[in-house]
Amino acid sequence: MLNYAGILAPNHDRCTRNESALECSETDPTPARQHGARAHLCKLHSVTFAVRPLRGKRKKQEAVAIYHLSIKTISRSAGRSATGAAAYRIAARIEDERTGEIHDYTKKAGVASATLILPENAPEWASDRAALWNAVEQAETRKNSTVAREFEIALPAELSAAERQRLAVDFAAEIVARHGCAVDVAIHAPGREGDNRNHHAHLLCSTRRLTPEGFTAKTRELDDRKSGEVERWRERFAGLTNARLRDNGHETRVDHRTLEAQGIAREPTQHLGPAATGYERRTGQPSRLRQDWEHTAAQRLAQAKEAGALERQTQQADREILDLSGDLAKALAERDSQRRELQQIVAAGKDDFRALFAQHKRAEQEKKREAEAKAAQLKAEQERRQRIAHEKAEEQRWMKLRAESPGFAKKLAGYAAIKEKAAQDGLTPEQSAAVMTRVRDTIDKSLEQEAAEARRIQEEKQQQERERQRRIERHHDRGMSR
Repeated sequence: MLNYAGILAPNHDRCTRNESALECSETDPTPARQHGARAHLCKLHSVTFAVRPLRGKRKKQEAVAIYHLSIKTISRSAGRSATGAAAYRIAARIEDERTGEIHDYTKKAGVASATLILPENAPEWASDRAALWNAVEQAETRKNSTVAREFEIALPAELSAAERQRLAVDFAAEIVARHGCAVDVAIHAPGREGDNRNHHAHLLCSTRRLTPEGFTAKTRELDDRKSGEVERWRERFAGLTNARLRDNGHETRVDHRTLEAQGIAREPTQHLGPAATGYERRTGQPSRLRQDWEHTAAQRLAQAKEAGALERQTQQADREILDLSGDLAKALAERDSQRRELQQIVAAGKDDFRALFAQHKRAEQEKKREAEAKAAQLKAEQERRQRIAHEKAEEQRWMKLRAESPGFAKKLAGYAAIKEKAAQDGLTPEQSAAVMTRVRDTIDKSLEQEAAEARRIQEEKQQQERERQRRIERHHDRGMSR
């Protein structure tokens, strides 16, 4: 039996940030209520909740079930964390004990419900969401560790809110039962400006199995495509969705296979991604990605139209040649010339398309390089802050250690003056830290020399005092002998 810690968010109606591929847009600052109690699955299914109707006008769209399941990773190499991802998805406040960073998304709206699902033998502390995701972070030691994995799923708009929640929770329960990980299920309502059918859920999973001793082995099977686990879950979610649609009296069905595998003769729709969709939602203008795609599609249509016109001209020429009673050889030569011209145009169109595709590929690679550069910059900034914090701690420890040393107070004034001078000279934190480290070393040597000199003087005084005592004793002994 699995453990559940249910969290219901009251009346969230839309999403703002764009962390998921199912783009969300929320502005409602209503914070979510959190309850840490465990509940059995059958009890959780009986819980009902409401999502407030969205304000403003919506475009009425026919409810047609859609299928979407994607699996993404949360990695430190991209500057992300499990605590931040969990806080964002459930609209909560979680402090990262490893870095000290506070992730506060309590003003985020659009979270319809949040449910924590744990393995049967999970420890008691795992029911605390903040403790759980901090333990996930602390279980990873490498700077580029994958700290969490997310299943992102579309929920049928045909189902009721309670049935959508049951579908998401049951699917997450199967993941927990098979892989032994912890899963945090957050259901997001459609955005006010977007598609009102865009009900979806984020299933944030730990990358390690949760046992009574804590987090142990990695769930490597979900990283290897050859294992077939990803395809298995895609097929399983389609089957579970169709079963719920059938049980609720809906004839529509979803299919996890590609359009080609389904025998559907059309190109897949272009997915713009969260950044482009968020830009269009905020500005009301088409994004650069959409413009590039539409431009490419228009060029391809124009080339196809031109090729079709030339083909029709060729066919017309063929018919005219058959009707001619004149020079057949000349007519055939004309037809061949037109065919060669057509082939040249088609070849040129292919070359143009390849060039456009290569240009698009280069643009994607440039974006990837920019993202990697930004991640490296963020990492360097974090390391710089850590060095500054370490320098501060070293300085405080040094002052505390030297506080009782004779003459330290007088040298401390000079130390402060040098530190102020370094700040006025515009030194960077790293340069200032190096300068002050050398100053502390110099003061330490000076204090050690002064202490050694004081000990030498003290020893000389003690030696002189002992010599004086011996003279007094000898004088006294001579007096007594007389």
